[in-house]
Amino acid sequence: MIVNCAVQDGYEISPRFRKSIEERIARLELDAASDEAQIDRLEDLDHIRRQMRLVTAQRTEALRMRLFLDRARPRLPHPLIEL
Repeated sequence: MIVNCAVQDGYEISPRFRKSIEERIARLELDAASDEAQIDRLEDLDHIRRQMRLVTAQRTEALRMRLFLDRARPRLPHPLIEL
């Protein structure tokens, strides 16, 4: 919800910030895939449940960040000469 409000206000992000968010998304998705692969090796039901919640949280956060990037505009550089 906060993301929607910020974007409606014309929220802009720098290319460097966008790149760091994209890298974070990639790490979250990679970690989620790795953690999901570990579920087959677990025997304790509570541990399996916690592992599944972890995977869900990682994927949810990656999706939230993707939606933020989809709705944010890149910040344009300031002109070198004032008009």
